Amino acid sequence: MIPSPTTATPESHPDCRADLSQIVALHKAPNAVRIGLESGPLSTWHWHALKAQGLPIVCLDARHAKAALNMQMNKTDKNDAHGLAQIVKAGWYREVGVKSLDSHTIRSMLGARAQLVAMRVEVSNQIRGMLKTFGVVLRRRDGLSFETLVSEACSTDAGRVSHTVRALLAVYSGLKQQILCLDRELARYAKGSTTCRRLMTIPGIGLLTAIAFITAIDDPVRFAKSSSVGAYLGLTPRRYQSGEADHNGKISKCGDPLVRAYLFEAATTLLTRVEKWSALKAWGLRIAKRSGMKKAAVAVARKMAVIMHRLWASGETFRWSSTGSIETA
Repeated sequence: MIPSPTTATPESHPDCRADLSQIVALHKAPNAVRIGLESGPLSTWHWHALKAQGLPIVCLDARHAKAALNMQMNKTDKNDAHGLAQIVKAGWYREVGVKSLDSHTIRSMLGARAQLVAMRVEVSNQIRGMLKTFGVVLRRRDGLSFETLVSEACSTDAGRVSHTVRALLAVYSGLKQQILCLDRELARYAKGSTTCRRLMTIPGIGLLTAIAFITAIDDPVRFAKSSSVGAYLGLTPRRYQSGEADHNGKISKCGDPLVRAYLFEAATTLLTRVEKWSALKAWGLRIAKRSGMKKAAVAVARKMAVIMHRLWASGETFRWSSTGSIETA
């Protein structure tokens, strides 16, 4: 057992793979039982690089490692490395599942798209707010895009800020174009993925939700029970129990926030826009009548995640039963 070789980074060394090999050879890692690596920004790259060399690498949960390392009097890199080695030796750690590089590639596209969409909304709101200062309120008209409406407003009522608005409009158009490019790449990926197409047969589940779920889970075998997926994505309530106190709180919101947001949108779509009746929709509407639509959407989102994992793990297809309930066959 050796300390984690986290000293080799792209910023400090020109050839990281060679430096990692030298560090591994220096510590005689081929004879190691386990190699501890704390989760962090470079942990994915380090884990895959060391795994490729056939080393018994283990990625530790940073929160667990921090709780143990905080007991040290002096914090130094050497002490931290020694502490990680002791954690691995004692077995007091929770291993983090490192996703494949292919999943990280698709996840980076989803993250970039979400960021671009947020920027597009911010720019459009900036344009609308700027035009309102001069009494121009943009209203939707059938057949006319946002760019056309802004261009017409600049040529008539908002001539004073036309240069500023056109600069923002150019940014808006560029963001819109790049979002379309990412949408094409994601659609191409979904078309070639059997699992993605299977998950999209679930009512309310669209392309982005299916892809985000697949890349977040990465491997369905990681979960022995499909019901565990809801907790992994932060869709189950927190619980606090101590003595006579025992109460449930709001959902934990652990895991990937983007996947959770997509599942919430999919659940809302099922409850409000999908016309075909199903047992899942009926169950959600009963919760909505009792506790409100927001809680119902969260509950349906959790159940959707469970259904998606079950279909993925079993390889079965989703179908509607003639009685209005959901079955897998």
